[in-house]
Amino acid sequence: MANKKSKIASIQKKVQNKFANNTFYFHISPTINQFCELTNTPKNKIMEHYFEQSHSYSPFQTLSYDDVEELCTVFNFDLERDETLSHGTIIEKTAVFDIEDDKDERPPIVTIMGHVDHGKTTLLDYLRKSTITNQESGGITQHIGAYTVEYQDKSITVIDTPGHKAFTTMRARGANLTDIILLVVAADDGVKPQTIEAIEHAKNAKVPIIVVINKIDKPDVNFEKIQTDLASAGITPEEWGGDTIFVKISAITGAGINDLMEAILLTTEILALKANRNKSAVGTVIESRNEKGKGNTATVIVQNGTLKKGDSMVISNSYCKVKHILNQKFQSIDKALPSTPVRISGLSEQALAGDKFVCFKNDKEARKIANSRSQHQKILKGREGMPIQTSQIEKFLEEKKTKDLNFIIKADTEGTGAALKNMIEKIKNDEITIKVISSNTSPISDSDVLLAAVSNSNIIAFNNYPSSKVLRTASENKVQIKRYQVIYDIEDDIRQAMKGLTTPIHEEILVGEAEVREVFKSTKIGLIAGCMVVSGSAYNNKIAKVIREGKLIFSGTVASLKRFKNDAKEVRQGMECGITIGDFKDVKKADLIQFFENKVLEDDNKKRTTK
Repeated sequence: MANKKSKIASIQKKVQNKFANNTFYFHISPTINQFCELTNTPKNKIMEHYFEQSHSYSPFQTLSYDDVEELCTVFNFDLERDETLSHGTIIEKTAVFDIEDDKDERPPIVTIMGHVDHGKTTLLDYLRKSTITNQESGGITQHIGAYTVEYQDKSITVIDTPGHKAFTTMRARGANLTDIILLVVAADDGVKPQTIEAIEHAKNAKVPIIVVINKIDKPDVNFEKIQTDLASAGITPEEWGGDTIFVKISAITGAGINDLMEAILLTTEILALKANRNKSAVGTVIESRNEKGKGNTATVIVQNGTLKKGDSMVISNSYCKVKHILNQKFQSIDKALPSTPVRISGLSEQALAGDKFVCFKNDKEARKIANSRSQHQKILKGREGMPIQTSQIEKFLEEKKTKDLNFIIKADTEGTGAALKNMIEKIKNDEITIKVISSNTSPISDSDVLLAAVSNSNIIAFNNYPSSKVLRTASENKVQIKRYQVIYDIEDDIRQAMKGLTTPIHEEILVGEAEVREVFKSTKIGLIAGCMVVSGSAYNNKIAKVIREGKLIFSGTVASLKRFKNDAKEVRQGMECGITIGDFKDVKKADLIQFFENKVLEDDNKKRTTK
């Protein structure tokens, strides 16, 4: 125990700011008093500095990193920053620190992923009804977002958030929760785009996969083709010399379910999952809501320690007292062990999926950590994010200290995607490693943006056009989606950027989007697209592109734009209009018409050289 305390004390000691050799080593936000004590700077000098700037600060004012940087410049100090330790991270380091002998086996946490309609929800329902609620008349009618099933006296926790989008959303927020992924593939439908996307997300997260071939009771199944297609995606079955377990089941009849459970327990044994139940709890939020009469509630999974009623909890950057703990049957319990999913209430603020929590017995300590985290979060929000752009590779490498450049390819056809991947990976540079982490032909989605965010990637879209909603998600996550129609432009952009050339960048800016609701025929004009403008504005003097299921169908200029029977130059969001584009005769209901304008964006390198 003494050794454990000394280790934790050592970690906590490292989080303190230091000053040596005229250098301020920044770890956490100091007060003016603390800055003065460390640097031996007279307090009145700093107060005079802020007074000249019309700031009325007290000696107890907390300084952000930018404030410290400014003071170091004024007083001629060097500044170095270490973001690996802060009050926002120290609690994880101390809370999860364990002596190996203190740990016991814990149940695995499993997430189910795969293509739509391949049986993910049916499998979830079968597991719930067959292993939890046999004794409950009418079966289960509600659940808490995650649940525990029992097999051969062993527990398995299943997260009820099927789909790679939810999985990656949590990863993007720093939650590495899943131990095993069940990849569901329908035996009668085979490998689909979402199957490939799920594989890419699982591989990027470095989580082991068990392939579950569902619907084996259907006619016309082709197991060998499924295995071949998955092997092409890097998932090779054990019987072919690979390292991935394949299990055949029917989620309707229950055939093969026991084999699936055996596969999960075998993988769990290999992973040797352990946790220490004899300490305060740490874990992750699965979902949350505001419930009438209950306030803010959250479904959480305990990853280490034991969660107890009355614990003082720091969740994200807020503090709360755990008032109620409910299990998956909505029964009140006093505590929850590692890998147990429960619903808690008493949160002062609504949590987000992926938020981490840590519990403390000392209420004062919990409040102190929450306040420190809140301050740290304000500082982070104040900083300007650095999007990764192919036109700014030099600057990115310099500021991020990385030698890797990652791309996600979203092409219009498999052949084009393979050609692009081959071309990009052949581009060589002595200092930069280029890698394509994903390549497929499905429409660009929020899930692609989140994958790009967690892997520091650019999205290259070749004749594959994102919706305005996806573009907003990209903007929020500081991910660049670069659209192309000429394959060689991609190579030129990357090579020019890597050489640091300063040529201007031409880019099409999305200014509006209209959805085709009806198609009308006119003897004079031809086909007219009856549209609703869903974002921005529709224009009669802009470039217009017809997008169908994420693919570019036609590009041209607007021949006519009408608001009722009148010609219009612009029709704004929320209004209906009639549109014809050039001589395009194949417009269909549900097509998207996107409006673009050309802009010349000056390269940042050019800006620096002309100053």
